This record gives sequence, structure tokens and C-alpha cells, in this order.
Amino acid sequence: MDGIIRLFESVTESRVLQGLIGGLIITAFNMTGALLVLVMRRVSDAFLDVALGFAAGVMLTASYTSLILPGVEIGGVLPVLAGIALGALLLGLGDRIIPHTHFIAGKEGANAGRIRGVWLFIIAITLHNMPEGLAVGVAFGSGNLKDAILLMFAIGVQNVPEGLAVSLSSISAGLGSRYYATMVGIRAGLVEIPLALLGAWAVSAIRPMLPYAMGFAAGAMLYVISDEIIPETHRKGHERLATIGTLVGVSVMLFLDVSLG
Repeated sequence: MDGIIRLFESVTESRVLQGLIGGLIITAFNMTGALLVLVMRRVSDAFLDVALGFAAGVMLTASYTSLILPGVEIGGVLPVLAGIALGALLLGLGDRIIPHTHFIAGKEGANAGRIRGVWLFIIAITLHNMPEGLAVGVAFGSGNLKDAILLMFAIGVQNVPEGLAVSLSSISAGLGSRYYATMVGIRAGLVEIPLALLGAWAVSAIRPMLPYAMGFAAGAMLYVISDEIIPETHRKGHERLATIGTLVGVSVMLFLDVSLG
């Protein structure tokens, strides 16, 4: 970990640019997952549910160890709780208002029936990825490189099965060929780059908002985990396997956080 921290510091000492680098790295992980659809011709639903469950466990732990707990240390529990509530509220409102389609619930949002299915699908994944990019940017903007790098790798790891799931779901929905599905997966992850940059800039420019921003990013991620990722892993009869994957993800991330700390 010390070597990775020194590498980031040798590239740039700007927290904003470090946030941008973090956004590029997690997007590269997402791209890797999307590209896997070109070589993995057959992926079982059980494998994908376990992988997504693992990703949910990693993200769940990272949201606490890299955002909530450091935010409490910086500004106290109340600003972080306020941020969590606001993050979850805004994601929930976006879910209700912005037209998109869920993997499970189908079309949601105003005038969703008037928009082509492919765009509804892309909007849904974009909404899904926004909190992840923001969280990475906020973490780097806080100046705690250790926690920021751990969160970056946690989101990056979960982006691999997520990118694969997006591409596979695109094929299942009949939105085009494997090459087009790969582009859908890659395109959906690109939003993480500007959001990481925005998050790092915002907390660097307005330091008092840092605990609120850390709570906001955590709340938005927790909402996505509970509202979308976990239900997705439980809809095809693999609930127990997905739960085991989640527990393994929690354990792995907790071990890494303690051992690398």
C-alpha cells in the first residue's frame, strides 16, 4: 500500500487530479468487465449472482471503512448522517422521476414508455454508476490516500462483474450484438470519470462540506446496493449462493482494510 501511495504522490500532489486518476482506474475496471462478454460466450446465472453478491459485499464494507467512519472522525456523526440521508433521498427521487428501466422492476420514471428501451437501459446504469464515481472523488479529495485507494480498488473490483452484467443484460434484452453490448457496458461506466473529478474538486474547494459529502456518497452507494444489486442477485433462485458471495466480499474487504492499514 505504501508503494501505491508514493506512486500517486509522485504523479501529482493535487487531490483533484488524484481523483481524476481514480475515476479513470475504476472506469478501466468497468471496461474490463464489459470486454469479457466478447470472450465468455456462456456465463451461468449462478456465477454472475455470486460475483455480484461479492461486489455488493465489497462495496458495503468500503462505504463504511472508507467513507462513513473517516467522515465521522472528520466532522462528527450528525453531518455524516445528514449526508447519508440526502444521498439516499436523491437517488430514490432519481429512481422515481428520471425515465429508465430496471433489471427487475421494468420501466420507471416519468414518460418512460415514450423512450426507446436501449436509452432507458443506459440511463439506468448511468444512475447506478454515478455514486461510485462520486465516492472515489470525495475520498481522494479528503486527502486520506490510504482510504481513497482502498475505496478505488473496492469499486474497481465490483465494476468488473457489474460491467459484465450490463453487457450480458444488454444481449438478453435484445439490444444488439456482443460488440454493441460491450459498448453499452463501457459507455455506462464513463460517467464515473467526471463524477470523480467533481467530487474531488468540491471537497477540496469547500473543506467544511467533506463529512457531508462522504456521507452523501456512502448513502447513495448503500441505496444502490440495497435497491438494485442485491435484489438482482435474488431473482433467479440463487439467493443462498449470492448471500455467500456477499459475506465473502465483506470479509475480503475488511481483511484488506485492516491488513493494509
